[in-house]
Amino acid sequence: MAGNTAEPPRDCTLCPRLAEFRRENTATYPDYFNAPAPTFGPKNAQLLIVGLAPGLHGANKTGRPFTGDFAGDLLYATLAKFGFSNDRYDARPDDGLALKGAAITNAVRCVPPQNKPNGAEINSCRPFLLAQINGMRQLRAILCLGRIAHQSTLAALGVRQKDAPFGHGARHALPGQEVVLFDSYHCSRYNTNTGRLTEPMFESVFADIRKMIDSA
Repeated sequence: MAGNTAEPPRDCTLCPRLAEFRRENTATYPDYFNAPAPTFGPKNAQLLIVGLAPGLHGANKTGRPFTGDFAGDLLYATLAKFGFSNDRYDARPDDGLALKGAAITNAVRCVPPQNKPNGAEINSCRPFLLAQINGMRQLRAILCLGRIAHQSTLAALGVRQKDAPFGHGARHALPGQEVVLFDSYHCSRYNTNTGRLTEPMFESVFADIRKMIDSA
């Protein structure tokens, strides 16, 4: 199943711990989406953004990646600035936001406790990421937000970690791949509050991606 589709079923049980956490959240937050967050954006996108996992009160609530939490505020503002959206983000799934030439997914589709998926869960969800990448026929660039997204994307593509080490602002032409991989620190509140990631740092990565795509 996972090898044939980019989207897990709503009642996915591949990861018992995450399935149980979803059940707990359904009881605690019955109005939340409480299911694997689907990829957002057009299939003909040239850019795929890969995050870590849905936030409990973000995508797990709204059903749309990076929607409803601080990370989404920064990400969607930056996407709009560089022409990857229609700039209608309002932190809710019915806000009329549409992505243009970009799509967003997560390395792990279900919200994990303490925002920390374990290795087995990352591995179990990777076939969905691979199917997503393989299904995007016009894909030119992948942006990995954080080290775990980077590592899982390389594993999905069969690229050795040492051949494309993670680093903010890094750009990798992957062996045997037409797609170019870009890296950024995750746009989480923790990273921005500590100064590890600033808006100019984040925007510089998107500027590089925009330039690469437009020059093709």
